[in-house]
Amino acid sequence: MLKKLLLSSCAVLFAAQAHALTPEQAQAIVIGDSSDRIVAMQQAVQTPDARVTTLLQALADDMVKVHEGRVILVREVNGEWKGEDPTTGQPVALPEDAEDVVNNNRMRGEIANALAALQLFGPDAGGRLAAAKALATEPDESRLPLIDKALAAEKDEAVREQLNLARAAILLSSAEPAQRYAAVQALAVYRTPATRQLLGQQLASEEDARVKAAIQAAQRAIEDHLAWGERAGVLFTGISLGSILLLAALGLAITYGLMGVINMAHGELIMIGAYATYVVQGLFRSYLPGAFDWYLVAAMPVAFLASALVGAALERGVIRFLYGRPLETLLATWGISLVLMQAVRSLFGAQNVAVENPAWMSGGWQVLSNLTLPYNRLVIIAFAFAVLLGMALLISRTRLGLFVRGVTQNRPIAACMGVNTARVDTYAFALGSGVAGLAGCALSQVGNVGPDLGQGYIVDSFMVVVLGGVGQLAGTVYAALGLGLVNKLLEGWQGAVLAKIMVLVFIIAFIQKRPQGIFALKGRSVD
Repeated sequence: MLKKLLLSSCAVLFAAQAHALTPEQAQAIVIGDSSDRIVAMQQAVQTPDARVTTLLQALADDMVKVHEGRVILVREVNGEWKGEDPTTGQPVALPEDAEDVVNNNRMRGEIANALAALQLFGPDAGGRLAAAKALATEPDESRLPLIDKALAAEKDEAVREQLNLARAAILLSSAEPAQRYAAVQALAVYRTPATRQLLGQQLASEEDARVKAAIQAAQRAIEDHLAWGERAGVLFTGISLGSILLLAALGLAITYGLMGVINMAHGELIMIGAYATYVVQGLFRSYLPGAFDWYLVAAMPVAFLASALVGAALERGVIRFLYGRPLETLLATWGISLVLMQAVRSLFGAQNVAVENPAWMSGGWQVLSNLTLPYNRLVIIAFAFAVLLGMALLISRTRLGLFVRGVTQNRPIAACMGVNTARVDTYAFALGSGVAGLAGCALSQVGNVGPDLGQGYIVDSFMVVVLGGVGQLAGTVYAALGLGLVNKLLEGWQGAVLAKIMVLVFIIAFIQKRPQGIFALKGRSVD
């Protein structure tokens, strides 16, 4: 038993020495013509070794010198530059006349590819997956033995799948038609834009009729698959835009739809919510850095209250004197919007401010090879419908909602029954303004936050409310989602500018035909 153990240990030691980086290999990688260096580097990569990785990383960082044919790695230790032997890692003298190693662009590209290949044997599955993807995008026949060795040792299914893709991409340029045909069959399973590009490049130079027919069939299957991803992507972006329009228009559905106030400062109330989110983010970064990922949860009530308080002050100070005079209300709120924008410029500056996504809203969910749904968009869609549900319950099931509906439908009768109509007006306007603040909180996660933020949504918000039907929450939902979907469909067909024009023309024609919008008020309230 002891004899077997000794023999096994000697075998392991001999293998480690055989794979260790030698001074001759280091010299061949660092010194000489670029082509010779690349060949030596590719040979060294075939037997992965930590010292090879260290040398290549030092080359990539320009931290290698040569003195009298000897390779020296340069390290900064306690503010001083020290030398290191690339084969042993031991400290060595760093002569003053040591020459820097200069790498041209070709050499740098090969070094980056070699480092990516060496990551195939790292401990992190994510790093191995990234390395396999890099090898698949830049097929190189010299990497085939390395990929085969990685496949033999790899246990992670995702990494194995990507390695098989990289292997097939390499065999696609083989001299043997049978290998190219097998590679096409293997690549046809991976229905990605990168696979389509690889097959297209090979088709241009393919001479074998059987392989060419296989490539064309694979391309058709990939195109059909990717077309579904593109359609689903347009549908998702349309719903995402519709949810943003819904958030922006919900507050206006109360202030304009229910109260009849043409509030041109609605966009600035959205902007205040976004800046409130920015302030909360700064407070968390300064005082609660460990809980930074949850700053958005705290920012939502702050954004609501900030915009609601500004809206209440606006209603009590200006708008309550202008009920029944829509033109004067429009002019007054337009002036207030300019004041609010200038106030924000004075407090935060004219430049946009950065609002970061929490970690749980970063990244996306890859549904198809060409369709990734961003987490921040998914969260905003869910948030928009949560706010909609909350508003619908508040308007239909609470005492405040009953008072708002009563004052909206018949103010004199509501006042005769003891309802404080002035207070209800303030509460309703503050509620609509607060919902606008929630919209600003959500918009801060998908776009720039600046003094002009609200200007991009005020016209769209009015279009949504008017198209849906004044005073109708259901109409607001249908109009927002419909406009979002139609806008994105037309953008793919005619471009962003013409799509906007076509949507505007459609709304004008629709309102001419049906002035009351999608959903019309019924009963005595119409009069």
